[in-house]
Amino acid sequence: MKLKYFKSIIPAVSLTFMLSMASCVNDLDISPIDPSVNLDFSQDAVFAKLYATMALTGQEGPAGNGDVAGIDEGTSAFFRLIFSVNEFPTDEAICSWNDPGIPELNFINWGSSHGPIEGLYGRLNFDITLCNHFLEKTEELTDEKTVKQRAEARFIRAINFFYLLDFFGNVPFTEVVTTELPVQISRADLFAYIETELKAIENDLSEARQAPFGRVDKVAAWFLLSRLYLNAEIYTGTARWADAAAYAEKVTSSAYQLCSNYKWLFMADNDENAEAMGEIILPIRQDGVDIRSWGGSQFLIASTHTEGMTSWGTSEGWGGVRARKALVDKFFPGGTAPSQGNETEIVNSAKDERALFYAGNGDNDKRTLEISNDGVFKFKEGFSVAKWSNNRSDGKTPHDPMYTDTDIPLFRLAEAYLTYAEATLRNGGSAQEALNAVNTLRKRAGAAELTSVTTDIILDEKAREMYFEGQRRTDLIRYGYFTSNKYIWDWKGGQANGTSVSSFYNLCPIPVSDIIVNKNLTQNLGY
Repeated sequence: MKLKYFKSIIPAVSLTFMLSMASCVNDLDISPIDPSVNLDFSQDAVFAKLYATMALTGQEGPAGNGDVAGIDEGTSAFFRLIFSVNEFPTDEAICSWNDPGIPELNFINWGSSHGPIEGLYGRLNFDITLCNHFLEKTEELTDEKTVKQRAEARFIRAINFFYLLDFFGNVPFTEVVTTELPVQISRADLFAYIETELKAIENDLSEARQAPFGRVDKVAAWFLLSRLYLNAEIYTGTARWADAAAYAEKVTSSAYQLCSNYKWLFMADNDENAEAMGEIILPIRQDGVDIRSWGGSQFLIASTHTEGMTSWGTSEGWGGVRARKALVDKFFPGGTAPSQGNETEIVNSAKDERALFYAGNGDNDKRTLEISNDGVFKFKEGFSVAKWSNNRSDGKTPHDPMYTDTDIPLFRLAEAYLTYAEATLRNGGSAQEALNAVNTLRKRAGAAELTSVTTDIILDEKAREMYFEGQRRTDLIRYGYFTSNKYIWDWKGGQANGTSVSSFYNLCPIPVSDIIVNKNLTQNLGY
């Protein structure tokens, strides 16, 4: 049973969280908790809610009594927000919806009052304040269960701080629940804080693969450290390539193993398939009966599918998010992509099992590779992405005909191989070891092995391996490609052939509503 370690106590959480819990106010309606208000504290219920903040959007699911006000609840999901802001502006994804804030994400053209970015800021701060609440209430407890729970709570707080660090830079910071307005911490100091926290909790976390599936273990802490160090030069001005490689190697040397079938990682039974579970270090748990939302894998699957495509395991097909030409070109260089085909046919053409695209059947359901001047808001201009599915690898029926079971692999082992390869190469280490790491993934995908690698080749390989997993913006910024003219892709900057944009877009704005209320905060340059 999915999430049995906390599903039974999730309903109790609503008794505790009728108040909004985060760092900012005004239209997001997420003011700090008033400590004079007495609330009953259920340790297990609140601990469950810490994990639930990554999977659910509120207390009633799939919608109702949402965590973050001022934004459509379905769009307030943790991973849906991360995905939207980290994928839509890049060479991987583009969304056909004209909903508020979506065109600006597609074209890297947002301002300081941007709905999805405000929602992301609110979600991350809500989650952090919830962790602070749990840690305050359990501070005096030293039993083994609580020590482990507190370590996991500190990890969840750290990963939310990591995303604030990555998206917003210098952000409000507090470790306590208070009515005092938080001070602003520098990006470098927040980096150091996250690093210290992750190292401090390591010994209190479960050994590799010894925690229930979906809960944090030591390898998750190593994994986040490797990701932190990989981007250290952006965050602090000082590169930490050796540390990134070292922690990535700790991950690849752990008890986790690559799944033999790439597609299984993104299917409905990836929490039951032993091979998929063996690669997924930290999933966001989903279940069509018990963990419902309009974000999470429901969004990933429904938004990328529509009628005419091969069955995807749910009745929902919203037809919104599809691939840019630049992503397809990573699998078909030189304009060799086929003009039509289902995902099996495209995989065969690419000779790479990761090329899970749908290009139409050539009759009543057509796709184009390129997106025309008037085609940005037409889902069938651009190849569809069939990577995420609510079908099961064992052929059985999913738990629900509408809502999805597919867990989201927030951390998976393959990324650590790519982190090791890039960091090793950048640090002047063994090019052969970097090549071996990349080829390990290519062999799994049935793709031809490479004979050499460069950092740019690794970036392309990361697109092939990790596309539509909510990371691309971060990678492009690390390479100096996100806003500059060093790499131009289709519809970058709102032009069909692409163009550079102002460098201040490498950071998102702190919502102007928080700037107005909290005089401790200074806006990011350019907004």
